[in-house]
Parts: sequence; C-alpha cells; structure tokens
Amino acid sequence: MTIRVVVADDQDVVRAGFGALLDTQPDITVVGTAGNGADALRISREQRPDVVVMDVRMPVMDGIEATRALTADGDGAPRVLVLTTFDLDEYVYDALRSGASGFLLKDVTAERLFDAVRVVASGDALLAPAVTRRLIGEFARMQPAPPPERLGELTARETEVLRLVAEGLSNREIAERLVVGEETVKTHVSRVLMKLGLRDRTQAVVTAYESGLVVPRAGPQAAAP
Repeated sequence: MTIRVVVADDQDVVRAGFGALLDTQPDITVVGTAGNGADALRISREQRPDVVVMDVRMPVMDGIEATRALTADGDGAPRVLVLTTFDLDEYVYDALRSGASGFLLKDVTAERLFDAVRVVASGDALLAPAVTRRLIGEFARMQPAPPPERLGELTARETEVLRLVAEGLSNREIAERLVVGEETVKTHVSRVLMKLGLRDRTQAVVTAYESGLVVPRAGPQAAAP
C-alpha cells in the first residue's frame, strides 16, 4: 500500500527537501505541499493523505490550529507528524494535545523521516525517543487537566499497561515487564484506547500525565535524556 503524504512548512527549502526525500521511497507518495496551515488543511481535505508532516510556526494558520482542525474530521482523518526546530519547543505541547501522533526535529535524518512516516501511517505513534517522554512530562507540568471520567472504566491490568506506555515502554518491553505475550499487550493497549476514546498511544500518554496517573519526576533527572 502506498502512503500518501502532504508536507506543510513555510520554508521553501525544507518543504521541497522533505518532499523530494519522501518521493524517493517506493511506498510513499507526496500528494501535495503547503506553505501555511490554511493551505495544508485545504489540500489535505482535497487529497485525503494518510500522513501530514506539519510545521508548527506558519503564517495565515499555524500548525497547531491546522492539526486540531484535521484531527477533528474524525474517521479518515490523516495522522499528523509535527515538525519542530527544538526538541522542547513549547508549541509541540499544544500540537500533541490537538491530536498530533508525534513529532520530528527538522534536522532528522532521511531514514528517520521515512521510518516516522511509516510508523504513524500504520496507526502507531512516534513515542520511542527518550526526548518525547521528557517533552510530555514537561507538558503535563505546564498544563495540568482534570482526570477523564473514563479512566475508572479501565481494569487494573489496563491501568498498569497505560502507566507503562506513558513511561515510554514499547509493547515488547511492557510484555517483558509483565511477563506476558506481546500480543496480549497489544490487546490491552487497544482496549485502553477504545475505552478512553483516544486515537493512538500519543494521546494515551498525554492522558496518563494529565490525569495524574503518571507523575513526572521532579528535579534534574526529569530533563535527562
């Protein structure tokens, strides 16, 4: 299956470069590019891509607002990969809350870019890097929110799995920690997403921190990679 991608960035060089790189892959096709959020929204609704690689700071409409509008389209909405210059860009916090499935640094390698698009297109989220755990922990401290009522619907094991997902563990690592099969973990994660009404693991992590289920570590250790 070919992954359809829209690239949105107000810098011509970045937009053209990412588009050209992605088009070198036999399983990825760039179906449109945009220089601002409004164009990204319009082109995405016309072309129906699987993934939008979205810059945050753009004129007319920024990437946060465009991401929120796209993910609000419901079933069939594209996954959004947010582009940022800094790994702790404050705007990325809002992008994750708005429904983005992950983020990439603009100095990302070509292989990392390809992998990220494939991971997000498959329905997973870009959460493996330690910097992402650090970012979401900081996000939780900056923007606390009341716990969702649905959290009480989770079983004890599902709550435990959600906590481990929020700590940045992969399905394989969670399976090893709980001494269960990886398929069992996948089932638990799917049920957590369904019960909480979440799209992917990224939103699950944000929910876990916002609800207080996972409390970010205080002090210098919280910023350690």
